[in-house]
Amino acid sequence: GDAKRYQARVVSVSHAADLALLTVDDPDFFEGVTPLELGDLPEAQDEVLVYGFPLGGDTMSITKGVISRIEHQLYAHSGISLLAGQLDAAINPGNSGGPVVKDGKIVGVVMQGLQQADNIGYMVPVSIVNHVMQDIGDGVLNGFPSLGITMQNIENPDLKARFKVPEERSGVLVTRIVPGSPADGLLEPEDVLLALDDYEIAEDGTIEFRPQQRTSLSYAIQAKQVGEGLALEVLREGVITNMTAVLDRPMSDDWLVPLDEYDVLPTYYMYAGAVFVPLTKNLLKAWGNNWYRSAPLELVAMLQDNIPEFPGQEVIMILRFLPDDVNQGYHNMMYWLVDQVNGVEVHRMTDLIDTIEQAATPYIELTATDGSMVVIDREKAIASRDRILTTYRVPMDRSPDLLPTARLPESE
Repeated sequence: GDAKRYQARVVSVSHAADLALLTVDDPDFFEGVTPLELGDLPEAQDEVLVYGFPLGGDTMSITKGVISRIEHQLYAHSGISLLAGQLDAAINPGNSGGPVVKDGKIVGVVMQGLQQADNIGYMVPVSIVNHVMQDIGDGVLNGFPSLGITMQNIENPDLKARFKVPEERSGVLVTRIVPGSPADGLLEPEDVLLALDDYEIAEDGTIEFRPQQRTSLSYAIQAKQVGEGLALEVLREGVITNMTAVLDRPMSDDWLVPLDEYDVLPTYYMYAGAVFVPLTKNLLKAWGNNWYRSAPLELVAMLQDNIPEFPGQEVIMILRFLPDDVNQGYHNMMYWLVDQVNGVEVHRMTDLIDTIEQAATPYIELTATDGSMVVIDREKAIASRDRILTTYRVPMDRSPDLLPTARLPESE
């Protein structure tokens, strides 16, 4: 009921979980305030109260609702599938970030609604809130870990027989291993994953995370903190083996194309007017709300597959050329996927820059994934640098995150 406004400060943000931790430095803000405790994960059909400041008024809104289900859902903010709670309370713009309360304790945080239906909303469940709070306890947000595999459900009886899955058991087939991931060097393609910790995996890729309730097997992985171990029960060529994977990196390290990114500047490098960038989902979304239909299909397909061939691999492209005499004839080239520089494969932006700037050849020869080429006179490119930056009012030839790669090439 206090009418005074206080300035809040962001302590940490988990974009993956659509959560932010705020504090207020003015001690008066907390005077006489009784904090709400975090409760337990609610059950389906539990009644809850939803608090927030939705459109239609200035004072706090309190709405009753019922938990419909708890299962994995796609978080709209991050594009990541995590455990979520569905509730039938009216969720409107302004509700996001408000607590969902049961018996005087917080059991979730409102995050999103479903536009195609009435009175269907979603909350970040308290288990995810606890995970984030524990994660930032050391002052560093690591995110949610990943095992680093792709899987196929084993629902077909012939498929189950082919991989010698016992009749009384079930699991999923490992199809690919992400290079550098916790599974790399531990699991193999055509392994059958039978269980994670104490959770047995069903043929549809789900686990019973609590009695009579199932969700994606990712639950067992995402319940861990980065750096923790995960027990695996694996069937390999008919023999069951127990092993432990150390989940030593966040799921974002598994992606060839980064998903939704926030609070970061775009990465770029300019050479002879060519603007090199890594492919990101943020870039694809520049094609508008229907980007998955209007963006080049080749680029969208890379996001859909999204498994790198090498640790830290990026999809490098020439976004466009800033027209100049040095790049005459290339002005209409856009979204040109770079494969090689002077015959050397480049898998990261840093590889590209090092190969270009350490070259001593008369020409810089760029080869695309389709075999087409861009050839640029190296001396002319060096001479054009300041001219192009001045003409197009670009302060630097590379983004701040690439400044450690900067070296001043000299004309020979």
